[in-house]
Amino acid sequence: MKQDLEQVKIQAETWEAEAALRWAFTTFGDGLAIASGFGVEGMALIDIASRLTRNLRVFTLDTEFLFPETYDLIARTEKRYGIEVERVYSALSPEEQAVTHGPALWGRDPDQCCNLRKVEPLKRKLTQLQAWGTAIRRDQSPARASARKVEWDEKFQLVKINPIVDWTTPQVWNYIFEHDVPYNPLHDQNYPSIGCTHCTRSIRPGEDARAGRWAGFQKTECGLHANGGADSSLVTLVTPAACED
Repeated sequence: MKQDLEQVKIQAETWEAEAALRWAFTTFGDGLAIASGFGVEGMALIDIASRLTRNLRVFTLDTEFLFPETYDLIARTEKRYGIEVERVYSALSPEEQAVTHGPALWGRDPDQCCNLRKVEPLKRKLTQLQAWGTAIRRDQSPARASARKVEWDEKFQLVKINPIVDWTTPQVWNYIFEHDVPYNPLHDQNYPSIGCTHCTRSIRPGEDARAGRWAGFQKTECGLHANGGADSSLVTLVTPAACED
């Protein structure tokens, strides 16, 4: 598949989000899932995808440390779109993690915490898929600046589809309001990027949109998209847990 992807990668850069998703659904069928952290970008992507297929698969990485507002949004999303979001969990419960790695691991070694609760669970999930879809955007962080609409994910060894990678923040919100798409109310409380309760805070005036993530650490990515780039994405359309966050 990787060898056959080069021409598609070039063509896909001219596609609108709907065209990228249509290609993904046609090419991979049930082998495609959309990973979503249920940020505003993820909600826009789910809404677009729901208009194109009746067999929408969405999964989310449930770290068991998400905000109550996020869990409520997941429930509202399931009801609105008639889907069952696939929850993907760490092999360790929060209690088991505390016993094995010590309490409040996120405050001492957030990379290890993300690896246990996000990266490893995602790795297991993606072995079941041919491709996965995400709602990451190029202007979110330097690590995502070179992401393509369709690419090979070297880290997870499958196809990755990023249909709205070229959207701006205003474009995302315009879509949300135009189509009355539900979104996390924390966005209205200065939380532009929402992850786990322990590692997310609201941002202050003038701060970067991701300044509220892992505040106090030299960390801007959870490890799911850190190796993004021209050759780093496999396609799996699921709208769950990967992280657009």
